[in-house]
Amino acid sequence: MKKKIKTILFICTSVLIISCAGNSEKAIKTDQLEGSIKIDGSSTVYPITEAIAEEFRDVEPKVKVTIGVSGTGGGFKKFGRSEIAIANASRSIKDQEAKNCGENNIPYLELSVAYDGLAVLVNPENTWVDFLTVEELNTIWNPAAQNTIMYWDQVREGWPHEELHLFGPGTASGTYDYFSEAICGKKVGTRGDYTASEDDHILVQGIATDKNGLGFFGLAYYEENKEKLKLVGVDNGKGIIIPTMETVSNGTYAPLSRPIFIYVNDAAKKRKEVKEFVSFYLNNAASIVKDVGYIPLTNTEYNREITKFNNFLKN
Repeated sequence: MKKKIKTILFICTSVLIISCAGNSEKAIKTDQLEGSIKIDGSSTVYPITEAIAEEFRDVEPKVKVTIGVSGTGGGFKKFGRSEIAIANASRSIKDQEAKNCGENNIPYLELSVAYDGLAVLVNPENTWVDFLTVEELNTIWNPAAQNTIMYWDQVREGWPHEELHLFGPGTASGTYDYFSEAICGKKVGTRGDYTASEDDHILVQGIATDKNGLGFFGLAYYEENKEKLKLVGVDNGKGIIIPTMETVSNGTYAPLSRPIFIYVNDAAKKRKEVKEFVSFYLNNAASIVKDVGYIPLTNTEYNREITKFNNFLKN
């Protein structure tokens, strides 16, 4: 009889322990962060931020992270009106955009998250273009080329007398801003008679289906679609360089290598979910950036950005 009582007590104790463990697990879940984080901006930075957000959802499933793609300029407009907590940006903020933030009392912090190369692409059926010089890219894209440089043989002697069809990001894109300044000059812009889109997948499709297509966008989108496109080397006067993880990170793929950013507004100091998301971003970027086809910063550089963010939270 005593043995039976001991057995019953053992079973009851076990059930109690399991029950407590279950309640403990629920308590942990109840203690998780809640809220929402709105992000918008660059299509180039989008794949990185989306990949980070997916990983963050595993850690904090009650935090809703929504990410729009309105281009760097479009993102900064929303950022300057405090409509979003974080802006994805493929260039640094412009003076007017910074002024808008100041007028609306929106302190912010710029954080580098990766490096990207701007890829120059043609259709795989294009047999005559293996590389382009910076001067030739300027000949093609300069505003003076509009309705003037219309055929391939106008770019280089010996190329066919076939129409040149251009594809590139729209003027609200940070990729457009960077390319136009690097190739055509500061505040010059580009010709306007090209197929423009903020959606890089549309640009991929355009070049992939047009033998005479030529365009540019972030290197990661080429990596995703390399079977549909032909990558073109760029000669800046020091030899032909193909964009790769190595040539972009060491700067030899010039002038079309650049850092890319997220901008965080003052909400990070007041909203724990924003603070935790940005911390998670910086601490996990090194591995995730590489997974989605971009070039990570060095460990030293990521530590620098983490320190910047921590100091921003204290001030």
